[in-house]
Amino acid sequence: MLSKVRIKYIQSLGQKKDRDAEDVFIAEGPKIVEEFLSSGNVKIKHIYATGQWIEKNGKRVQPVELTEVDPSELERISQLKTPNEVLAVVSKFKLPVTIDLEDRITLALDTIQDPGNMGTLIRIADWFGIKNIICSNDCADIYSSKVVQATMGSIARVNIIYTELESWLKKNTGVKKYAAALSGKPLPSFGKIKEGILIIGNESKGIHENILAIADEKITIQRIGEAESLNAAVSAGIILSHIAAN
Repeated sequence: MLSKVRIKYIQSLGQKKDRDAEDVFIAEGPKIVEEFLSSGNVKIKHIYATGQWIEKNGKRVQPVELTEVDPSELERISQLKTPNEVLAVVSKFKLPVTIDLEDRITLALDTIQDPGNMGTLIRIADWFGIKNIICSNDCADIYSSKVVQATMGSIARVNIIYTELESWLKKNTGVKKYAAALSGKPLPSFGKIKEGILIIGNESKGIHENILAIADEKITIQRIGEAESLNAAVSAGIILSHIAAN
């Protein structure tokens, strides 16, 4: 049975300040936890799981500390509306000292604030083999439960760095920058891009003008119907499916 202190600690990890203080985050559900167990670069500190999950996966968990919980206990510590068998407390990922921009596409995110969009963008980056995402400091926290769930495990395979985006873009003068914008060159006019930075903007306001001014090229997904705009993650997926080199 979980102590009140332990329950309070796990619940506190729903807050960014507590995740930052402890340098950990929560991952929930069989798919994500089992994927993390199979990954070589994920350090799981503790797993809380139902007996049913432990019966199927207990041998894979060693030497991670494992605690069996009943459904009511799992519900108390879960960040989800519907808890799902297992919850893991995971160490935040160690990031490389430098990011290599050569011979690859890098994703830059300007004020992506919706957790679902952020998680989906990470998953899309993983799908297209993009290893690095640079985020403005006001983007959603990648370690919030909603973002982690939306990545479906891709968070373990993509380096995600927060920084002052305008300064970072200006600093990297040797790499061509492409911005997803409503007024630019039609997407079909672009071929495969071997190297570059693709900038995706805020869900409702798009890319800030000071960021947009840094872009070398603006890419527009031509509208056929009457929708005012596209979801940020959808836009990124459409553009990457066209420009990402094999």
